[in-house]
This record gives sequence, C-alpha cells and structure tokens, in this order.
Amino acid sequence: MSEETVKNVFVVGLDEANLPTLQAVPGARSMRIHGLLTVEELQDGEVSVPEVLEKAQRELDAFEGSIDAIVGYWDFPVSTLVPILGERYGTRTTSLESVVKCEHKYWSRLEQREVTDCHPRFGRVDLRGDPPRPPDGVRFPMWLKPALSYSSELAFGVGDEEEFHKAVTEIREGISRVGRPFERILDRIDLPPEMDGVGGRVCLAEEECAGIQVAVEGYVHQGEVTVYGTLDSIDYPDSACFLRHQYPSTLPPQVIGRIHDVTERVMRRIGFDSATFSVEYFYDPSSGRINLLEINPRHSQSHAELFQYVDGVPNHHPMLALALGSDPTMPHRQGPYAMAAKWYYRWFTDGEVRRVPSPETIARIERETPGVRIHVLPEPGRRLSDLSQQDSYSYEVAHIFTGGDDEEELREKYDHCVAALGLTIDEPEAGARR
Repeated sequence: MSEETVKNVFVVGLDEANLPTLQAVPGARSMRIHGLLTVEELQDGEVSVPEVLEKAQRELDAFEGSIDAIVGYWDFPVSTLVPILGERYGTRTTSLESVVKCEHKYWSRLEQREVTDCHPRFGRVDLRGDPPRPPDGVRFPMWLKPALSYSSELAFGVGDEEEFHKAVTEIREGISRVGRPFERILDRIDLPPEMDGVGGRVCLAEEECAGIQVAVEGYVHQGEVTVYGTLDSIDYPDSACFLRHQYPSTLPPQVIGRIHDVTERVMRRIGFDSATFSVEYFYDPSSGRINLLEINPRHSQSHAELFQYVDGVPNHHPMLALALGSDPTMPHRQGPYAMAAKWYYRWFTDGEVRRVPSPETIARIERETPGVRIHVLPEPGRRLSDLSQQDSYSYEVAHIFTGGDDEEELREKYDHCVAALGLTIDEPEAGARR
C-alpha cells in the first residue's frame, strides 16, 4: 500500500486499552493511528484548556505528513478539542456548539424540552445560596450534579433537605476542577439569552427517574440520524452503580422504537452532524414512561468489545469512517456471540490495593476463557480514594468483558474471572470515606 493511500488519523487521548479495537475496524490497514496528548494530560487534576490545546497544535504543526482525521472517544476536554482542532486543520467534525449543547447538562435540558417531554423535571441550584434550596417544582428524591461531569463524579442522589445540603457542600468544593476549564470553552461560543450568566460551574437538580436504564449509540451523517445499537445498563442490587452494560437490549422492540424516535428528534434539534453519540435513558415498565438521562457527544469506547463480540466490528468504526468521509454503516449480528457484557468489578469501601494480577496472569485467563477481556485499573500500593474519575459511591477496580450465548454464560465467565484475578485490597481504616 502506497503512502498516498494511507490516512493519518490522530486520536486525542489514545490509550493502550483501545488500540486493539481501533485496529480491528474495517479498513484499518489503510490508516495510520497517531496518539495526540495522553489520557493523563487530559484527565488528571484541573486541566488547562489553553495549554493542552497549544500542545496539541504544536504536535500537529510539527507533523510532516497529511492530517486526515482528528477523533476522540473521551468526555471533556477531548470532546471539545476535536471540533476546535478540526476547524483549524480542516478535518471533518461536528460543531463545537453542538458538542457543548450535549455536555452542558442545563443547556442540554433546555434544548431537549423544545422537542420532547421525555425528561425529568429539572432546575438550577444556586450554589451561593445561604442556605441553598432545591429549585421550585423539583421534588425529592432528586439527583444533584454539576453542569459538566463524567463517570458520575460529584453526582448525588438525595432524598431530603439534609442530604441535599450535604451534597451541595461536596459539589461546591469540587465543581471547579472541571467547571472552570469548561468556561474557557463557553467563551468560544455565542450563547443564547437563556444561557447568559449560567457558566460552567452551575449545579443541576433533576427528579429521580425510575425503571430500566438503557443507552443507545448512533451517529449523524449528512443530517441523517442513525441508531446502530441499544444496550441495557444493570445496577448492583440496591445501588445506583453500574454492574454491567449488556448488548443487545432485552427491551420490547416497540419501546426501543420510541427511544430511537426521541433520540432522532433531539440530535437534530442540537444540530449534531458528522460524529458519533450515545444517549442514556430510563424506561419505566409500570408507567411506560421514557426519560432521557443525558447525551454524550461521542460513542462509548467502553462498549467497543461488546459490538465486536455481537456485530463483528467495534463501535470505533463509524467514528473513524465519518472522520475520513467513508461509509459509517455498522454490520448487524455478524459477530461470534449472541450477547456481550461489560462488567464493573467495584469496591464499595476505601482501602489500599495490596495485590493485582500480572499481565501474564491476565493473558492466561483470557486465553483459557474464550470471549473474555480484562482491564485491571489500580496498581499495587494505590489507595482507592486516590483513583480519579470515580462515582460518589464506589471504586472501579476492574472492567471485565464477556461474550456468550445467553446471560447465564455471561455471568459464569464474569464470576470465573473475578475469582481467577485474585485482587487483594486491605480493609479501610476507621472513618474512611464510603
């Protein structure tokens, strides 16, 4: 293959875990994948948007070949860097404004209500209030969350005034880590009157949604919205923390059709195009009600193996295809398994990681158990509370992907992997968080 036919694709925040699935997409041989900025530079601490943007531009300006695509599959700031860099270097991407309309939870709700009533009651919380109060018309139980957050960081379910005030205190203390850099992005956009003075350090309150949590993944190409997959999200018992994402969804086809219809209307309203997305919902079987939870202006990299197991191609395919101007169509049910799941092995108290399996042990488990892939997250000696991007109630210690013929096989493989990993975590000291 000549150099002229090879396309240079820059992945903002390229990580080792996603490299195998990126290299498994159709046409991968005609692409040369380049990393642009590290995950640590983009997610640790309070990120300086001007600094990471300047560094990315220096790397791209120094590159001697063609810059054919710039893509990313992480949340802020990656999601916003991709359209900013795309505009500068002439690569295909959706607009920065459409990305922010997805990620700013308050602005996103304002857009959603223009085309659907499939969302909970919501309102802004004045973090400077003394005392802060729930918004008018929003009832307990509710969720409090910053306008921008990821991995459920600083998101709290509250059932009364006391829990409300405790959550607001924690949000006040931590909201600037992401909110302040996000305001740098808001400065680049002409905001509508309803967003005047809102900023990036705002807290949103939403009434709690009930039912089955489900996510759809899709893309917009030349204004046409395509949903290519629907997944179920199952929590740990008596918890709001994910136990697993399972593909394909087991919801009735007519319910999935309704969810797809809401997705199409909302993504058109937002003006999204030439990019992938994922949208999360709740479906309540007792009432038949659908509630949109949040919109992510990128596909979920954590689902790549699931689509590869079931459909035969990782969901990175439409992201890369759209960026390169080729056909983003996903194959359907051409993979080796009928079902697949991503499991979150969690720890619900703090502690110090004493023992983790070696890469050789993980490779052996994967080799001996077909349809399994494992990522262990903490390192030996690491305190769980020092891990970044954790939700407010637990710590992720491993991600385990399983493919199988039915749910029973998925669970058997997961249980086997948990036992075989031999992760050891010391008990927390008295008074430790969570």
